[in-house]
Formats: sequence, structure tokens, C-alpha cells
Amino acid sequence: MDTIPLFKIYNDPSDIKWVTSTIKKGTSWAIGPEIIEFEARIAEYLNIKNVVTLNSGTSALHVALVAHNIGVDDEIIVPSFTFIATANAALFVGAKPVFAEIEEKYYGLDPSDVEKRITAKTKAIIAVHYAGCPCLIDQIRQIADKHNLILIEDVAEAMGSDVAGKKLGTFGHSAILSFCQNKIITTGEGGAFITNDVSVYSQAKLIRSHGISDSTAYFSTPGYLDYITLGYNFRMSNIIAALGVAQINKIEKLIRMRHINALYLNQNLSSIPEISIPPTPTNARHVYQMYTIRLHNGSQRNRLIEWLTTKGIACKIYFYPIHLYSFYKNKFGYKEGYLPLTEKISSEVLTLPMFPSITHEDMDYIAETIKQFFSSERSHK
Repeated sequence: MDTIPLFKIYNDPSDIKWVTSTIKKGTSWAIGPEIIEFEARIAEYLNIKNVVTLNSGTSALHVALVAHNIGVDDEIIVPSFTFIATANAALFVGAKPVFAEIEEKYYGLDPSDVEKRITAKTKAIIAVHYAGCPCLIDQIRQIADKHNLILIEDVAEAMGSDVAGKKLGTFGHSAILSFCQNKIITTGEGGAFITNDVSVYSQAKLIRSHGISDSTAYFSTPGYLDYITLGYNFRMSNIIAALGVAQINKIEKLIRMRHINALYLNQNLSSIPEISIPPTPTNARHVYQMYTIRLHNGSQRNRLIEWLTTKGIACKIYFYPIHLYSFYKNKFGYKEGYLPLTEKISSEVLTLPMFPSITHEDMDYIAETIKQFFSSERSHK
């Protein structure tokens, strides 16, 4: 049987149409009207006032911290159970990432542990919504407000998810999105910074493009243009933005397809006593950017990985604890046991294939292969 990939990008003729049309203009490949349209569509969809598209979610995190004036000697509370960019962004601006535990249900920051780690140097909290499921964002916002901290939402994996109808990305002071190839909508690479704060938004636009105002067109203005602050080249190209418009036009379709597929896998896997399927949040929407199971006995995980791989089923561990990567161990002296619950959960999770176009046949095969594995494990006890 052919390999079942971990993810597969959904595309249709509209993606080709939008990109082709932009290319054929013969101009505005770097900066152009599709950037403006993509930003407007994101703002409308999320019910947010200001959007700055960027070349990656990592750049969006960097922009978020600079725009909020977070820098040297500041501390930022982050989960260790996330992609490394969440923590690295603090180091980009000279701040220190302070790792906090996650809670067991949704794998987001544990509010009680976050509060314990607040010091006089704490400036911000970055809350990550794991795999498409909202974290305990209301509680985290309450803590941020109580201690006068900036709350930045990392919505890289959860665009379109909501709590009681309120979209993720609108609970914090600002938020970031990612459009990397495995995300809910994708432009291959890309990201966005979003906020309702006009002054922070203005700073973000300067940071995006070398510290120059984008109120005038750089490539077509003959006169003098002033550089106001230190900035970077974090721009998204207009061609990429065209693809983004095509993708966001079908975001609800993509989420429905993921939801239907996740429910089908849930039905097939929920009878296996050795694992837990992804949580169904209360009064909230899971968009299943990833489908992550949890083994009750972590010692079986590596054997399951090997079993699935030999059967042609892709799988991956999302995520290993950041504080135990070599760079962070060497820089800060972290050791195993620093975040016991994070480390335990990380040793037990496994992400299975999930994408809009995955077939029932493939999901049946995945479920049956996992059932065979645990049946074999039981027989060898």
C-alpha cells in the first residue's frame, strides 16, 4: 500500500487562478494589491482590526515582541511543548523565555503554573493553541490582566478555532498566524501578525519592511522616503498573498473536511483502551490541524512508530520539550525533570495523518493497523 502522508496540501483551480493572474500582471510581484486583499480577508474572518502579513509565523512572533517593546532583560512565559520558534522569539529580542507546565486536557499552558512563574521581570505570556484546539485562554487572559502582562496568542496551529464563537487570536493583546504547508490554510511559507491595537500595528508595519512607512509605494515613488526605525525584510510576496486569498476563501470548507475526518478517526480509535483520542473541547471548536493520540504507556510509543512506518503510515512526535533540546540545555542548564508533566505528555503523544482529502479507506487502514499493534502487544505480555 502506498505511504499515507502526515499531511497533504489541499488545492483546487482557484489557487492556480489567483497565482497565475498575479504573475501575468508583470509587476507587483513583491508588493501589491493581493497583500491588501489577503490582509482584509483575514481581518474580516477573524473579526480583528489590523493584520500584517509576513514571510513566516516565526517572523510574526519576532514582530510581535518588537512591536510590544519587549526586549533585553524581560521575561516571557512560554510552554516548552510547542515548536521551537515560540521560545526562540524571546531570544531574538534579548529577552528570556521562561518555561511553564502545560495542562493535561488540551496541552496548553497551565494557568496555575503560569502564575507561579511570574516575577518582576515578566513582561508577556505567549499562549499556544495546540494542534487546532483552544487552550485555557480565558483563564490565561485573566492572569495577564491581573499582573498587567502582554498576552500574545500563538495561533499557528489553530486558525479558525474559537471559544463560544469568539475566534482564537482575539483573546490576547496580539496574535500570530502561520501559513506553513501543513497549516489550516497555507501559502507554502508565510505568516501574519494581528492586533486591535493601532499603535502596535503601526510599529509592526515599520518592522516588516526595513523601518520605512508603507503609506507610499517604495518601488514606484521617485521622491525621498524616510527610514523611521530599525526594521527587517519580513515581507510576504504579492504572489504568495494571491495564494493566501484563494486559500482563505475556502477555509470553512477545509475545516469542515478536517472535522468530518477527525470524527471518523475518533469512532475507529476510541475503542482502543491503550490510547486517548484528541479532546473534544467544551463550548469551543477544534479544527484538527493535527490529530494527536496519547498512549497511556509511553514505553510502547517507539514500537508503535516503527510498526506504523513499516506499514506505510507516516507519523511524528509533536512536540519534544524545547527545554531539553541541546541549545537550551547548554544555554540555560535545563535537565530532565524540570517540567515533569510536559516531559511525560511529550513522551506519550503521537501525531497521525490528518488532512482534508484523507480517505475513509486510508483512515480505516490506519485504525486497523493501530489495533493490530496493540493486539500484538497484549499477546506478548
